Amino acid sequence: MSANRNEPIAMPDGGEMNLSVWLPEGGRGPGIVLIQEIFGVGPRLHAVAERLAAAGYVVGAPDVFWRFAPGWVADCDRQGLADSIEQVANLDFSKAIDDCGTALHALGALDEVDGTPAVLGFCLGGSLAFGVAARYEPSACVSYYGSVVPSMLDRLDRVSCPTLFHFGSQDEYIPGEGIEAVATAIAGRQNMVLNVEIAGHAFDNEAEIFYNEGAAKSAWSKTLAFLAEHVATG
Repeated sequence: MSANRNEPIAMPDGGEMNLSVWLPEGGRGPGIVLIQEIFGVGPRLHAVAERLAAAGYVVGAPDVFWRFAPGWVADCDRQGLADSIEQVANLDFSKAIDDCGTALHALGALDEVDGTPAVLGFCLGGSLAFGVAARYEPSACVSYYGSVVPSMLDRLDRVSCPTLFHFGSQDEYIPGEGIEAVATAIAGRQNMVLNVEIAGHAFDNEAEIFYNEGAAKSAWSKTLAFLAEHVATG
């Protein structure tokens, strides 16, 4: 299923970034900014947006690569991975955080959205989601296996929203000591939760080269419970 509509966002420094928007069955609800993996806002991210909309959320997915490759979508296979890694080399990470922050405000301004949106991201998006939580004020943050997160822990004191981190214990891109650093840094912070699944990188992505069904379902159930507690629908 495609998005219900596209919302062009006028950016503060010029140009427009597309925000793909999905509505829940009831037509309104709390918002979630869904931040892409390196594969773009394609079928994989659409499927996640549909899951969240089915749970009662208004979902907005910004086109993070809009500055250099607007509309970029790649297959979730080895060739798509290689092509997407080339695209990521063009990304200004700090500007991308601000772009996602702009998307947060734009989603929150939609008539169908109740309250302040949350932010949820996978892989690249998991790192950007944490960056948004540290720089802006989403209602909650869910970060799936953000490889940059362990090097961003000096920003923890700037994060005021409840935050859930997901990692895989067998992630080839995030060494175990990085996950341990996250665990140590958030110890005693009541609004922060760490979940570690026995899985590799991108375990929620249904593509054959990534998917771990058990880990994906386990983490997703925790995500929905976390959202239900902090970004309640209905």
